[in-house]
Amino acid sequence: MQLNITNETSLLQTVVIGQPYSIGKQPKLDEAYDAKSYQSIKDKIYPSESKIVNEMLCLEKILKKYGVEVLQPKILKEYNQVFARDVAFVIDDKIIISNMIADREEEQEAYEEIFKSINFKNIYNLPKKANVEGGDIVLTDEVVFCGVYKGSDFFQIKTARTNAYAIEYLKELYPNKIFKELQLKKNDKDPRKGVLHLDCTFMPIGKNKAILYKESFANEEDYHFLVDYFGIENIFELTEDEVFHINSNVFSISPEVVISEEKFIRLNQFLENEWNFKVEKIPYYEISKMGGLLRCSTLPLIRKK
Repeated sequence: MQLNITNETSLLQTVVIGQPYSIGKQPKLDEAYDAKSYQSIKDKIYPSESKIVNEMLCLEKILKKYGVEVLQPKILKEYNQVFARDVAFVIDDKIIISNMIADREEEQEAYEEIFKSINFKNIYNLPKKANVEGGDIVLTDEVVFCGVYKGSDFFQIKTARTNAYAIEYLKELYPNKIFKELQLKKNDKDPRKGVLHLDCTFMPIGKNKAILYKESFANEEDYHFLVDYFGIENIFELTEDEVFHINSNVFSISPEVVISEEKFIRLNQFLENEWNFKVEKIPYYEISKMGGLLRCSTLPLIRKK
């Protein structure tokens, strides 16, 4: 398999999606490893497996409608495998295997057959102290945007997933690319006070546009960098309630086609009526209660050059 991912929006050809089956028992409150899951467990609205299965089947159906090759990891018994994005990520023709939090390390075993289809020379394992997950790596052709947390309490915060050391390693691996670190606010229990990953607050769409929420960034200048990069007229600004429901976590099939949650009314109408996107609206609200959405569930391997 010849990998090729240089941005978030070129025509999608091959993608891995998460596995909704045999997710196991609902976690206890002290077992939650992100703020949205913590709140869902606390509020007794954590989704059932049957609801997760139904929503992921909708995602698979839309992808296949557009001729996308869909791969899935093998099923691990009683293990949550919905969010494929965090297991690994592709930049150019290389796949980077994430150093995940301990709660999810076994998940990578289920991808063995998929990894076997890729030339071993294009598979990279990170040094142990390099922490990064795919949700924090957002690509444009010119810049690799990286969500990071640089606090000295990194290893005490469950929602801190990507550190500066990992980005330095990636810079060495891709010496010809521009990397832009964006420092994120973190909170393990209140999803309104922090975000899990960069793609939970920022996402490029189309050829030069983006979805964005200002208050997720620890440094206001990072927000202004993004506004200057895309242009204010090309930014859809989310509200606090919309970022709580993870409206930025849409997934592009092409520069013209975006998959979005059907309840994202303001966003979907704007994309269709103002920016002329084709928005494929599917139910994904239940899965969002676990801290991720459409982009989180996908691991693109090949987009058309």
